[in-house]
Amino acid sequence: MVKRKRLLILGGTGEAADLAAKAGTISGVEVITSLAGRTRQAAISSTPGRIGGFGGVAGLREYLQEQEIDYLIDATHPFAAQISGNAAQAADDCNIPRLMLLRPAWEMIPGDNWIEVKSNEAAARVLPSLARRIFLTIGRQELANYAHLKNLWFLMRMIEPPLPDTPVPPGKLLLEKGAFSLESERSLLGEYDIGAIVSKNSGGDATYGKIIAARELGLPVVMVQRPLMPNGEKVTDVETALSWLKNRLLV
Repeated sequence: MVKRKRLLILGGTGEAADLAAKAGTISGVEVITSLAGRTRQAAISSTPGRIGGFGGVAGLREYLQEQEIDYLIDATHPFAAQISGNAAQAADDCNIPRLMLLRPAWEMIPGDNWIEVKSNEAAARVLPSLARRIFLTIGRQELANYAHLKNLWFLMRMIEPPLPDTPVPPGKLLLEKGAFSLESERSLLGEYDIGAIVSKNSGGDATYGKIIAARELGLPVVMVQRPLMPNGEKVTDVETALSWLKNRLLV
């Protein structure tokens, strides 16, 4: 009996779940999906998997060797730079073919009023000059960067509440998971009298409605740019990632 090739997908995104489901139908492939465990509501695949960190590069390298992984596809969030860096190093150390599935970033178009910044710290510095009521959509892990802005009011949307003892700026927590329609985003901005938005440039369709709504209303968007990702092969959609995998199986 021919041994099946083992594919490890570093997941948590919708693209990762879609990839896992489709890769699992390929003859001769066994798919394992790993979730970082940062949110209990990450996009879960139907394939066997694990939840939790590996323990840095050394831990991931040991896992790849123990589980006899043949291929690794990094389909984590575009802002999961540390995980992607660890994956690149561990896969290279083990001489395992690696691919990044990275959804395209949003691009500014006519009518957008973006202030592009490199970090949440930089975003916090520009907010006092923009508006008093801010829609903050950067996830729970970065809230502390805005906690000192006591004279501003924040509508903070995230999937899960911040961890205990996390410094949180004044305002309201809104616990919701996308996708969000354009209509609902328009309504939300109006209901809370929002004057500016802070967003990561995550890309994709699920949360793009807020960007369209801001464009329509003439609101500034402080756009936190993506971190640098490791070198290596990158694709932007699931079908191209599947083609990459099928081509490796033919070698």
